[in-house]
Amino acid sequence: MRIARIAHPTGMSFAILEGEGSGATASEIDGHPFAQLKMTGQRWALEDVRLLAPILPSKVVCVGRNYAEHAAELGHEVPAEPLIFIKPSTSVIGPGEAIRLPAVSDQVEHEAELAVVIGLPGARGADKESAAASIFGYTCANDVTARDLQRKDVQFTRAKGFDSFCPIGPWIETDADVAATDIRCEVGDEVRQLGSTKDMVFDPATLVSYISQVMTLLPGDVVLTGTPAGVGPLQGGDTVSVSIAGLGTLTNKVVTSE
Repeated sequence: MRIARIAHPTGMSFAILEGEGSGATASEIDGHPFAQLKMTGQRWALEDVRLLAPILPSKVVCVGRNYAEHAAELGHEVPAEPLIFIKPSTSVIGPGEAIRLPAVSDQVEHEAELAVVIGLPGARGADKESAAASIFGYTCANDVTARDLQRKDVQFTRAKGFDSFCPIGPWIETDADVAATDIRCEVGDEVRQLGSTKDMVFDPATLVSYISQVMTLLPGDVVLTGTPAGVGPLQGGDTVSVSIAGLGTLTNKVVTSE
């Protein structure tokens, strides 16, 4: 099931997306999608609504160096346990919104990633089985990074935390099998990244369990699971797309901040 968050003629709401192409529709959900779904009966053609970031998380917890080839391309070893950091909720944008390049960085790069969305009841001190059960669904993400600031600061907060540096979407897929699915990043017509989730060092349930030993993951929180090799620069005027098989494509334009 595809769960989206939409702007429609009378406001904003969560919706179930049904159908494909010109016949696709968005059926409004009454309230949030994490408990038993209750529909309002309102339905729109998908072309008459705008897709927003599918969730507004309290936090985005990210995992670094979770693909061996990506760790190697940056000159790092694969960590013995998950390397985690946080992107602020204010970094989240949705499909079609602009990634804004900060004036203080000369090297902003894309990182295509599988994103995990946590559902009810959340996760705290969860073993792997409980962690897997806490996963509501999956979506695409772009862990945009000011690489020069990451090298300068050593830690990741500033490099990863700018407003607009966490595009997610276009929707949450609740029934996806992500054990061995392709992840692709294109900038314009150029394929920059092409990897598979089967090459993750730590799988999603292991990551959620590990993170939940440190902090409570609330319903709607997002976990970014790392990026495959091939990260590269973004320039003003670029269009960057993250595609994950079975989950759709997240596309954002890139603009230079004034």
